[in-house]
Amino acid sequence: MTFDLSRLPDPLLLRPVDGPLDADVTVPGSKSITNRALVCAALAGGTSTLRGALSADDTDAMAAILTELGVTIRRGTDGDDTTWSVTGCGGRPRASEAVLDVRQSGTTARFIPPVLALGAGVYAVSAHPQMQARPMDATFDALAALGATVAPDGEPGHLPALVVPGERRGGAVAVPGDASSQFLSGLLLAGPCFDHGLTVQVTTEAVSRPYLDLTVAVMEAFGAVVSRPDPSTFVVAPTGYRATDHRIEPDASAASYPLAAAAVCGGRVRVRGLGSGALQGDAGFADLLAEMGAQVRRDDDGTEVRAERGSLRGGRFDLTHLSDTAPTLACVAPFATDEVVVTGIGFIRRKEIDRVAAVAGELTRCGIDATEDDDGWTIRPGTPRPAVVQTYEDHRMAMSFSLLGLAADGISIAGPGCVAKTFPGWWDLVEQLRPGTLPPALRS
Repeated sequence: MTFDLSRLPDPLLLRPVDGPLDADVTVPGSKSITNRALVCAALAGGTSTLRGALSADDTDAMAAILTELGVTIRRGTDGDDTTWSVTGCGGRPRASEAVLDVRQSGTTARFIPPVLALGAGVYAVSAHPQMQARPMDATFDALAALGATVAPDGEPGHLPALVVPGERRGGAVAVPGDASSQFLSGLLLAGPCFDHGLTVQVTTEAVSRPYLDLTVAVMEAFGAVVSRPDPSTFVVAPTGYRATDHRIEPDASAASYPLAAAAVCGGRVRVRGLGSGALQGDAGFADLLAEMGAQVRRDDDGTEVRAERGSLRGGRFDLTHLSDTAPTLACVAPFATDEVVVTGIGFIRRKEIDRVAAVAGELTRCGIDATEDDDGWTIRPGTPRPAVVQTYEDHRMAMSFSLLGLAADGISIAGPGCVAKTFPGWWDLVEQLRPGTLPPALRS
């Protein structure tokens, strides 16, 4: 990395690009797939190889906890730090006592307690204050129904908490789907290792459905058997997992930012490796840009967006199933010719921060006419004015609002180091987007 995140100016003043973009870029491996694959490999018998894994705060949190539970994880096993070797525990965590910190990672917080329910002992789970504010009640209630004991050490339904496993029989549980797909994904991931498997009934319409499909796809790659007798029921057979060699595709949420930069600044950006066969739902963000008038081309090896600056149309967009890219679209919206209405994302008020309120507030700070709606925003065209964007330690706020700084003068990002959560090399990639800029490895 060229930029040391700990030494970045705070706030970081961005420099607008000069001329249309023309770049081929690489984004890190998918956080969502990396953390799902880590759980599957950790619960498998034998040694798995994960290729293209993401090294960032969220995946570091997951790896550290799995290590505490007796899983052996080695990185850089073939000289490439994106290749990880994981020797699993055969479906039963080896540690009988552990103090575990999920940090700020929502996937780790929602995936690990069901894994703990497979063990035998007492596990203390703590979290960063930001994660402590996020709900955990759906997971806690489901684990109680499966015979585990969950004792919050503070506000009910939140971390920190003590988890004491039950008899790991498994069975049937009911889980709401309208708060976060992570609750359901965490239970599904542990499902193959319960003695009698697991049946999960989703009691409300599920948000972010593509993440559930992604969870099942990763599980099946490690030998799990998941059936769906109806759209609201998942049945997981008690097969356990088998070790495998698993390749992780580039992160589609991270790809939304450079692809959006082409739409906002004009020119061409191609994200290598995120091709037409991508599993992640957020790969569909490029289709939103196409609806706004950008040209999108996919092939087996990547996704490319081309646009003329000032050519984007407005419109109405339901992002229920693409919610992580909602802030990205919000920061594209001011550059459209007509208003942009984003709906279906009321549940992102319970992410790292209230993203609905934060995005509307920061767009307003930048002089953009943005209205906070119950389940999204109404954003009208405008030219951003100089401002210091507050990120509230939210990586997606920092990366999304970078788009404004690439297209307009005077935009600064407060707390720029928060991108370490999922994309430590983000500021390097911003520089790569600049016309005529050499990749970091070629700079003197």
